[in-house]
Amino acid sequence: MTDVSVQLYSVRDEFAENPGAVLRRLVEIGFTHVEPYGLAENAHALRTGLRDNGLTAPTAHARLIDADQHAVFAAAADCGVRVVIDPFVPAEKWQTEADVVATAEALNAAAAIAPEYGVTVGYHNHWWELQSRIGDRTAFEVFADRLDPELVLEVDTYWATAGGEDAAALLRRLGDRVHAVHVKDGGLAVDASGQVPAGQGSVPVADVLAAAPKALRVIEFDRYDGDIFDGVAASLAYLKEHEA
Repeated sequence: MTDVSVQLYSVRDEFAENPGAVLRRLVEIGFTHVEPYGLAENAHALRTGLRDNGLTAPTAHARLIDADQHAVFAAAADCGVRVVIDPFVPAEKWQTEADVVATAEALNAAAAIAPEYGVTVGYHNHWWELQSRIGDRTAFEVFADRLDPELVLEVDTYWATAGGEDAAALLRRLGDRVHAVHVKDGGLAVDASGQVPAGQGSVPVADVLAAAPKALRVIEFDRYDGDIFDGVAASLAYLKEHEA
């Protein structure tokens, strides 16, 4: 099975209260990888928690634009993170080609620093990068074309679908630029309500997985009406069943 991780933002309330207990619980569920959020802010808890629980963090989220990139990349190196992914550039920055190009150039500049710390830079989408059009193309794909070759993409397939795209077709168009996919399902509400374990909602999860066979799978919930650990366990079970 392709490697599977879980975005710690899914369990952010529990992680903020007791990070060690959360990491142990995820190991008990069956995870060996996690994707941290707020990397620099959580570096101390991650440094010890990952080691003590035998976990690795191949990817992590951290704001890079207008941030102390050296501090972020140093935290990544300290925690064994190989790919640092900027998770959010607001919707108003995706409406014109000039703004899209400016965002790509800002991340290219960050990527020029990252090798000093042994890391790679990536970007993670929401729905607005797909909903916005530059000519006859999505703003996200115009952006991808402007990135230097060493940058990678983490495609959130729930948000891509919510933005009106066929997520599997998008993944095929982006090809090897896709380093990771967020595996997330639900009714496609942009307020994140109604999210459910993989395979139980409106995202064509099986098609998504087939379209990016080498990409790291990262389970995530933005919101979940139930026990979040049960939710991530159900998504992990789905991936094990469909990619055995």
